[in-house]
Amino acid sequence: MEIFTIDKVRKTFINGEVEEEILKGINLTLKEGEVTALVGASGSGKSTLLTIAAGLQPTSEGQIIFEGKNMTVMSSEQVRKVRASKFGFVFQFAHLVPFLTVAEQLMLMLDVSESKLKKQEQKREVDRILKLVGMDHRKNAYPSSLSGGEKQRVAIARAMIHKPKVLFADEPTASLDSKRSKDVMSLIQDLTKTLNITTLMVTHDEEMLSYADHIIKMSDGLILYNKDSNLAPKEMA
Repeated sequence: MEIFTIDKVRKTFINGEVEEEILKGINLTLKEGEVTALVGASGSGKSTLLTIAAGLQPTSEGQIIFEGKNMTVMSSEQVRKVRASKFGFVFQFAHLVPFLTVAEQLMLMLDVSESKLKKQEQKREVDRILKLVGMDHRKNAYPSSLSGGEKQRVAIARAMIHKPKVLFADEPTASLDSKRSKDVMSLIQDLTKTLNITTLMVTHDEEMLSYADHIIKMSDGLILYNKDSNLAPKEMA
């Protein structure tokens, strides 16, 4: 089912006296249970598109429609509430709080998302999601004792703990080696299917594209193509 629509979105910045158009009328539809990968050279507009879709910056023109509601006409507080309750985020680095244990990282996210679960229910949910990402045995560990791959698993669990509808992943494997990158992408793919969420991911790594259902290639603020992930990497040049 279609859950997210990016409709004729443009983004313009003023650089001195020069107007720079970063996005030039983007149209994109995202579905539940699918991973969509945004690829393209630096400056192509993919990260700008992701942050606009996530409500982290406004459009210059166009609409972001989520669950049938136009986010571009919402107040900043309404958008904040959507982000907190409906969206999850994973970045290149895990950005874990150094003085919180793995379990406490997730409990904090439940508080931020204004979860209505009681404390005991929250603890059970933390145990459930940590088991799902293979980190239940490390729930009392602090970030300093975790490997890079483990930190990203915790970051994914934190992004999923409040049961978001959409996961935004910005270069989630860029700081990892090849094996850990594949492990993390396999986890994101599995959770997208298992939890029936919508994942929008920015990546430079062509090896990660096999984990996506759709590949969007961008260049100079435009979508060059939108194809299924059975596209071979060599055809992407």
